[in-house]
Amino acid sequence: MRRGRAVLESGGGRGRPGYSREDILRAAVDAFNAAGYEATSMGALADRLGVTKSALYHHVSSKEELLGEALDHALGALGGVIDEVTEFDGTDMERLRLLVRGTTLALCAEAPSVTLLLRLRGNSDVELRAMDRRRAYTRTVVDLVSGAQADGDLRADVDPPTVGRLLFGMVNSLVEWYRPNGDLSPEELAELIGKMAFGGLVPRS
Repeated sequence: MRRGRAVLESGGGRGRPGYSREDILRAAVDAFNAAGYEATSMGALADRLGVTKSALYHHVSSKEELLGEALDHALGALGGVIDEVTEFDGTDMERLRLLVRGTTLALCAEAPSVTLLLRLRGNSDVELRAMDRRRAYTRTVVDLVSGAQADGDLRADVDPPTVGRLLFGMVNSLVEWYRPNGDLSPEELAELIGKMAFGGLVPRS
């Protein structure tokens, strides 16, 4: 993998604007999300960047390399939230609230790469490994739900795996409609999702 600060020149001439590794990755994620990973070729990506395919191959060995890097980016953001929750000295219910808030903020910050992660089909080793890591995060939620039930902080008549999927499903749905310039900030969205997840919509009597 060719990392570093090398710049990919566009247009083939000196003095033309160039693309950093981050620019290439961002363009790849946008292309994968728009047309699908399988349908996006290196040639199509080169056209999107306005460079030749050979120039792109000088910096990137394959589209799978870009996919792996993008998924690592998304999983790294979510993994950071898991680490924070694990290290937090509180009850499982408090950790669960922190997890829902943290994953909401992470998704808003890294929406394109998380969108790519959520649309994986498992057609390659890179995708399968990413899906395994994603399932591990879901198991963390399930464990926290079970712990909160045992502590009496969460109703006992709900199935932990189902609750875990529903919580992540609510957060993950943001990729379909969240826009950075929308009416609600990430912090406001995180607060609203927390209220809906743990307080419901019906006012308490």
